[in-house]
Amino acid sequence: MTVVIGTAGHIDHGKTTLLRALTGMDADRLPEERRRGMTIDVGYAHLMLPDGTELDFVDVPGHDRLVGNMLVGAGEIDAAMLVVAADDGPRAQTIEHLALLDALAIRHGIAVVTKADVAGASRTAEVVAAVGRLLDGTSFAGAPVIAISSVTGDGIDAVRDALVDLRDRVLAAGFTPPGRSRLAIDRVFAVKGRGAVVTGTLRGATLARGATQRLVPGERTIRVREVQVHGAAMDAAGPGRTALNLAGIEAGELGRGLVLTDDAAVVASDRLLVRLAAPLPDRTRARLHLGTAAVDVAVGRSGRDAIDLPDGTVAAILRLSAPLAVAAGDRAVLRRSSGDDRIVGAVVLDVTPPRGISRRRQTPERVARLAGAVASGDPAAVAEARLELHGVLEPRAGAGGPASVAPDVTAAIAAAVLAVVAAGEGTLASLTEVRSVATRTLRRQATIGRTDGSTVATNLVDELIADGRLVREGPVVRVAGAATAIPHSPDPATIPSMDRLVANLAVTAPAALDVAARAAGCSPAGILELERSGRIVVLEPGLAYAASTYREITAQVLTLAAAAPLTPAVLRDATGTSRKYVMSILADLDRRGILRRTADGHVPGPRAPSAAIRLPGATASRDR
Repeated sequence: MTVVIGTAGHIDHGKTTLLRALTGMDADRLPEERRRGMTIDVGYAHLMLPDGTELDFVDVPGHDRLVGNMLVGAGEIDAAMLVVAADDGPRAQTIEHLALLDALAIRHGIAVVTKADVAGASRTAEVVAAVGRLLDGTSFAGAPVIAISSVTGDGIDAVRDALVDLRDRVLAAGFTPPGRSRLAIDRVFAVKGRGAVVTGTLRGATLARGATQRLVPGERTIRVREVQVHGAAMDAAGPGRTALNLAGIEAGELGRGLVLTDDAAVVASDRLLVRLAAPLPDRTRARLHLGTAAVDVAVGRSGRDAIDLPDGTVAAILRLSAPLAVAAGDRAVLRRSSGDDRIVGAVVLDVTPPRGISRRRQTPERVARLAGAVASGDPAAVAEARLELHGVLEPRAGAGGPASVAPDVTAAIAAAVLAVVAAGEGTLASLTEVRSVATRTLRRQATIGRTDGSTVATNLVDELIADGRLVREGPVVRVAGAATAIPHSPDPATIPSMDRLVANLAVTAPAALDVAARAAGCSPAGILELERSGRIVVLEPGLAYAASTYREITAQVLTLAAAAPLTPAVLRDATGTSRKYVMSILADLDRRGILRRTADGHVPGPRAPSAAIRLPGATASRDR
């Protein structure tokens, strides 16, 4: 585990020369850098301390045209070393680099005044005082300011001592977040006979040789063939500068800004809810720097996206020109070419901000609560605040498990369902109708993704039945305490019309249920009796199948899903129907656990084997 310290300061103020004096390493790794005598891209060095521990250094460019490259390094450091030349004093990039470090919430650092041998004692003292005053207005207030000469070596020992103290301050503050591993790639190259190698600053948990990581964006699984720290192969690396030799991927497929991680919270997103340190006008264009990535963004600060928080900061939606790897709590910098606030810090609050109906829930109070939860670092508090903001949170595709529903949304659905049942004849209502009411109410409360909310609504209705507020009797439900009014045997006079309806529904693309019932002369009571006895399967109020036909469709679906993840298009072609039918079939089978939806398509679900065993029988409707 090493602390990573980044240099900062104006061009030609001696950052690279200072690192060479401290470490004996030349961080200017490119021939063009050596020829021109300036840092063009990010460079790296490390220092072995007397106690056997090490420090990592990130040397960044000081030229104003290379601030983007500077931020590649600054985005992955724990502390900073501000460098100011005594003969020149604080200059434009000194000020800008300090502002960038402030925006990234880098709170620990030291300042070094170089070229004391050139400027002389009097001028050096003036610059030391000026740098101290400059730091007083930033998060580095009170940091030590040390005068040195990299040429004569005067003051170098004092810098080393200050760096040890800086390391201890960073470690005492808990410099690396706990949890899973995450490495933002800053360099990529190929080694003959070994393949792709990437470097970056490892965060979070230790990363071992042989581990698998997700590549984000891209969602590829990558195996770590070898781990190196400071050029030496290791069984595992802790937080700090790390090199990884990767298996199963070419160097040309990798690049700066991609992230290797096993943290499920890190996702690819091109739309972010953020808290800004200063307000920016709606539709502001800027460059977003996060980790080692940089993309163009547009700031959304109109309508429901114009949120002023109680602490004086503001929230906004950032629309990115390309997705990048991001997690809630990440800090970023928005940099503009002009304006009063050229540099504005941002904290990511939500990587999948509310859309559609859910945006009605995006109130200042809810966003402020989420901001507080993100600042606390408490995952449970963040999850609770996100649920309150969204109304409904579905599990990630392939993750399994039920969706989470906010208490106020649950209450609204329960009220709507109980009202429709109480208003029904004999306080009875079709279970299919009740589920439809629950789904419609849910859609009015929150934006739902997969299965359009039908699975979420069905689970909520099932909870009302489990809690005893509703009583299920076959295909109908009644309010608890109301007497049953379900006939146990059909009226003989209705049997011919019921048989005709079953025949009408024994096709792969049946007419709407009410149309088919009118054609057969079947009454609503006859429909309920057919559903209760398992002769028909009602998928939704307007769609039903003869049970024998639906068993055949289910068997066909399971055969297709067992061969390869099943998509709606494949099922549509196999059944010769339309998207309307296949989406209802897939939603029903997902809901009952016969299928399970994944990112690639539908696969057999946890109840698929038992469902297959029951196919020859006539009890499919009992699963509903």
